[in-house]
Amino acid sequence: MLVRDFMTCDVTTIDEHDNLLDTTLAFRRTHFRHLPVLAADKLVGIVTEGDVRQFLPSLMSRAGAEEYNQILESTPVSKVMTRNPLTVGPQQPVAEAAHLLFTHHIGCLPVVEEGELKGVISTTDMLRLLIYLTRERPSQP
Repeated sequence: MLVRDFMTCDVTTIDEHDNLLDTTLAFRRTHFRHLPVLAADKLVGIVTEGDVRQFLPSLMSRAGAEEYNQILESTPVSKVMTRNPLTVGPQQPVAEAAHLLFTHHIGCLPVVEEGELKGVISTTDMLRLLIYLTRERPSQP
């Protein structure tokens, strides 16, 4: 089984110059937890909801709504993203992708072929694979 068989192809991306507000809205609109970050159509990073949350002031802090919104609007995603993320190719065995996700404690790997983003493979995709592999099959005579 190959990465291409289980990856998510319809992926929302953001530009490295987009701000954290744009990024947060993309997370809300798509329900993805990871977004590939592009510069001139080339993958330059990946950002997670956790990256954004960790950067923002705690809601328990004394930061007011105005300051919070100003940070969202003025901070480019490139400031909080992970640069040069681990990637896999669509032809790689899905077991290699699972190993990378597990050993590096990450939730998503961009799938890149010849420098072009083709999709992502995530822990959710791996759960879909697990369901496929373990669902009951009729017994063979």
